[in-house]
Formats: sequence, structure tokens, C-alpha cells
Amino acid sequence: MAVTRTFSIIKPDATKRNLTGAVTAKLEEAGLRVVASKRIHMSREQAEGFYAVHKERPFFGELVEFMMSEPVVVQVLEGEDAVKRNRDVMGATNPADADEGTIRKEFALSIGENSVHGSDSEENAAIEIAFFFNDDEIVG
Repeated sequence: MAVTRTFSIIKPDATKRNLTGAVTAKLEEAGLRVVASKRIHMSREQAEGFYAVHKERPFFGELVEFMMSEPVVVQVLEGEDAVKRNRDVMGATNPADADEGTIRKEFALSIGENSVHGSDSEENAAIEIAFFFNDDEIVG
């Protein structure tokens, strides 16, 4: 398997509860390496732009408000089959359906406040990484 990159966000519900280190530790324990990371307070423009794919969905406004509510940590992760590995350690979107030991099972408050975001494909990972990071900010 090839070493690839993926994108991750530690969401407001997790940063508010000071879980940044715990979430990052789970990612690293799963064999992912953080090659870029920054704590930001998303602007409306960033939140609406990042989640534009959901613009027509009824939860879009609530999602944007949530992502602006507290700081988030955006990260570039690297490892073998990074997208799949990250999605496996995140767990199901609904924490009630997530496997034991996953981030969402351990830390998520609800399906909406589910602590983390992760890219769903290598193509989307590249787009999402470029949305928040310049090449010179990624130091692997």
C-alpha cells in the first residue's frame, strides 16, 4: 500500500471540551502522522465554502453555524491508505452506530456534534487540503 494524505478536522464540540490531544493521539495510534496542523476559528466564508456541497440540504445553515461556534483544528494526515485508515478510526457518522474504540464512539456527543471530519476519497482529500493549507505549510 502507498503512503497517501488525507484531511481531518477536529470539530468545535471536541475542541470546546479540550479533546484535541486525545483525538490526535487516536489518529497517531492508528498509524497516521500529522504533517500539518493549525487551530483556526472558521469564518462564515470558510464554513460555507468548505461545506458548499451541502448548500441545498436542510441542515446546511446549522452546520455552518456549528463550525463557526468554536475553534477547530484542521490537519493533514499521512500514512498507508490514509483516507481509509482515518475513516476507520473516526467511526460511523452516528456515534450510536460507531464501533468501540473509534473517535466518534468515545468522544462524539451526537450525529451533528460528532467531533471529527475526514475526507471520503483521495480526490476530495486533495481539494480539502488545498482549501486550508498552502504547500509550504505541509512538512512531512
